[in-house]
Amino acid sequence: MLTLPAVLTHAASAVFARGLPQAVQSQPAEVVADASALQQFDSSALAVLLECRRQAMAAGKAFAVHGAPARLRELASLYGVQALIPPVATAATVAAA
Repeated sequence: MLTLPAVLTHAASAVFARGLPQAVQSQPAEVVADASALQQFDSSALAVLLECRRQAMAAGKAFAVHGAPARLRELASLYGVQALIPPVATAATVAAA
C-alpha cells in the first residue's frame, strides 16, 4: 500500500511525486493509495493520485484509493475525475496490500 502524507498541498506534492515511480514499482499487481491520513490538501492531491494511477497503468497494475476523505472525493467529482480514482473494492484488497 502506498500511504499518502497528512499534508499534500501544492508545496508538498512535487516532493512526494518524485518518489512515486519507485513506490509504484514496489507494489504488487494492484497499487492501493491509502489517503486516510490526508488532513490538509488541495487539488494537488488529485494530481498526485492521477500520476500514481498513470504510473500503475503503465506498469500493468490496477489502481485504487483507500480511505479518501469526503472533501477529496468532492474535489474529484468537481473536476470530473472521480472515475479515475476508484475506491478499493473490498476490505480483502486493503488487507492484502
